[in-house]
Amino acid sequence: MSKRHDAVFDDVLSGLPTGKKAEDRASARFLKRSNTMAEQASGERQEKVLRLVDPADCQMWDRHNRAYELLTPENCADLIDGIKSQGQQEFPAIVRRLPAGQGATYEVICGARRHFAISWLRANNYPQFKYLIEERELTDEEAFRLADIENRDREDISDFERARDYAQAIALYYGGTQKVMAERLEVSAGWLSRYLDLARLPREVVGAFPTIRDLKELHARQLKPILKTHRAEVLEEAVRISAERVAGASIDAAAVLKRLKAVAAEPKGAKKPARIFCGDRYDQGVKMKRAGRKVVLEFDANMSDLALQAALAHFIKHWRE
Repeated sequence: MSKRHDAVFDDVLSGLPTGKKAEDRASARFLKRSNTMAEQASGERQEKVLRLVDPADCQMWDRHNRAYELLTPENCADLIDGIKSQGQQEFPAIVRRLPAGQGATYEVICGARRHFAISWLRANNYPQFKYLIEERELTDEEAFRLADIENRDREDISDFERARDYAQAIALYYGGTQKVMAERLEVSAGWLSRYLDLARLPREVVGAFPTIRDLKELHARQLKPILKTHRAEVLEEAVRISAERVAGASIDAAAVLKRLKAVAAEPKGAKKPARIFCGDRYDQGVKMKRAGRKVVLEFDANMSDLALQAALAHFIKHWRE
């Protein structure tokens, strides 16, 4: 029983005789301990055990949804400064205990930035800081959902990191079924589908962006229809952009998207001429014109049925040429 609770019981029992007070206080303590044990046995109460450990004794879960290699003192500066200001790590990381013989003792499920910040501080003149952890027993699917819940609304984890995590999880835990996964994550099927589309972008397109953190779910939505109709051209342009960047060119995400979308655009003022299909060179024909992804056919209302049938047969056979 805490001192605060002791004070409450003292106040309640203050009007009783001394002997009676001591007896009832002892009974109250026994009752509280009994209630606590009953709650723990029934699962209604869970005790959390927090530990302060050396971050070197922890390793990232290989399915962690954050790209640890992209963490730097600059993009973790807010957390580093906060820990120094508070004198400690405020919120524990969630870990699992690893089997003996795997090097580290713990596997980090949630808390990559905290791990980086504490590790950096210890290596930069603040050896007193330790990594605050909470150990739990979790299946891989439970670990995935826990990490997703913690990081879903955080702006410091990129759309592509999240999308890549979802693409791996749907195959590993949900049998490739989006509906089942969406229900488990409590998100809409449409929302999940957009992130899975992002994860499916060709590696050439992903490599064209400065970093994976510059690649957004919106980009995948805009590129999806273009990849269906101009895939080869988009991939060729993406490889060209990557080569230019390697050579020293500075190309931001907006410029990358503009160039990839441009490969599907019609040159201004350059309209494809209409084509005429007819069964016989002396017959009236059917005129084919393109309007974006649509094909428009025009023919004279007085055209004979035989001539129209012959022209349409010619169109069906040759219009894709």
